Amino acid sequence: MCELFGFSSAQETDIREYLTIFFSHGIRHPHGWGMMRENHSKKEIIKEPVCSATSQKISKIITETPKQKITLAHIRLATVGSVKLENCHPYCQIDHTGRCWTLIHNGTIYSGKQLIKYLYTQTGDTDSERISLALLDEINLKKPRTAQERFQVLDCFISSLAKRNKLNLMIYDGELLYVHQNMHDTLYYKSENHSIMFSTTKLDDTNWQAYPMTQLCAFQAGEKIFEGTKHKHIFVPTLEYITSMDAMNI
Repeated sequence: MCELFGFSSAQETDIREYLTIFFSHGIRHPHGWGMMRENHSKKEIIKEPVCSATSQKISKIITETPKQKITLAHIRLATVGSVKLENCHPYCQIDHTGRCWTLIHNGTIYSGKQLIKYLYTQTGDTDSERISLALLDEINLKKPRTAQERFQVLDCFISSLAKRNKLNLMIYDGELLYVHQNMHDTLYYKSENHSIMFSTTKLDDTNWQAYPMTQLCAFQAGEKIFEGTKHKHIFVPTLEYITSMDAMNI
């Protein structure tokens, strides 16, 4: 499976050590990497369709990464879609108001008829990109005006898509960081000094905790500000799924 990393803080924080550890996991997830970071008060997305553990430029990028308030990062193990730049996360879509929605996904969509039409409009060929396109259409349709309304749209959208699908997601809308998990033991977090960090695996020996199951939460400046309703769609991997994941990690 892929791995996710997210960070939200009230104050600028040096997270380069964590990024170094996270991207070293690319040896087990060799099909691409990407990061959304702040750079001189601007958000930028950097990605590359190569193994992050052997990338010739990633160490320089991490070294030059300034202190952060918001960051998303992803390393890819391809389950749907070929190995190419267009299939690397994060994905960014602009809604009708000009707001940028940035998404990273760890999982696979097995049941999602509402995503089929995006096969013909996406630039790559991953189910994760189709999620981002469907989310954009939902935002443009519902036209949420406030942060709470945006959260409600995402809460309903993710709950409706989670049935029979593995849907570990982090989404950033320029203001809020939305986080969701529906497979046990695949997402952890730790909070300290008005900041919160999320990762598919624990990145050190400090006090990481299991992230809540089947409940979308939204964070701003390191603090949780919205909690969604818990749904019932826990993803339980089949023997075929486990076998395929084991084979891809050989």
